[in-house]
Amino acid sequence: MTLYWSLFIGIALLSWLVSHNLKSKFEKYSRIPIPSGMTGRDVAEKMLRDNGIYDVKVISTPGRLTDHYNPADKTVNLSESVYGSNSIAAAAVAAHECGHAVQHAVSYAPLKMRSALVPIVSFSSNIMTWILLGGMLLLNTFPQLMLFGIVLFAATTLFSFITLPVEINASQRAVVWLSRSGITNSQTYDKAVDALRSAAYTYVVAALGSLATLAYYIMIFLRRD
Repeated sequence: MTLYWSLFIGIALLSWLVSHNLKSKFEKYSRIPIPSGMTGRDVAEKMLRDNGIYDVKVISTPGRLTDHYNPADKTVNLSESVYGSNSIAAAAVAAHECGHAVQHAVSYAPLKMRSALVPIVSFSSNIMTWILLGGMLLLNTFPQLMLFGIVLFAATTLFSFITLPVEINASQRAVVWLSRSGITNSQTYDKAVDALRSAAYTYVVAALGSLATLAYYIMIFLRRD
């Protein structure tokens, strides 16, 4: 258990550092405009057109860091601070979300796999905490409950790891297009790459944290009397 807690504390600290670094980078790059002066919305719409995608809408969504692509209704949802901003950070985020739209259009396998897992993960998330709590309380009399909880948590961990190639690939598509389309230049390209790389680290840490927690529950199950 000592090894686990050391690992848990280490991942928690790493998560805080990555989150702090991401916030710092995006605040910094949100103050630097891209040469073309295009807003996040403009960037998103151009990237979609350049990739031959005309059935996806770009819309504004309330909140901060709420940017996402919704394959169900084919919308690129950009937070208010990205939608109307002409900064490097806004261009990078908009292009990244459009990277998901491109993945959807070309039937990118990891994205299809992640989408297939969404209903399972949604179901697991709703009951997993209670199942695991009950499983630990009844571990010696009804171990099957704990095992069921571990299976549910394993599904969420698998989802975290499948998310990694999806997010990394979307960023790769974004930075290639940003350079090729002329949205960024020699002074701003590296900054866009840096912003997206910092965002990718959050997914890596989240996946490692989920794996460490899964290992913890498995150890509890295996050490039952």
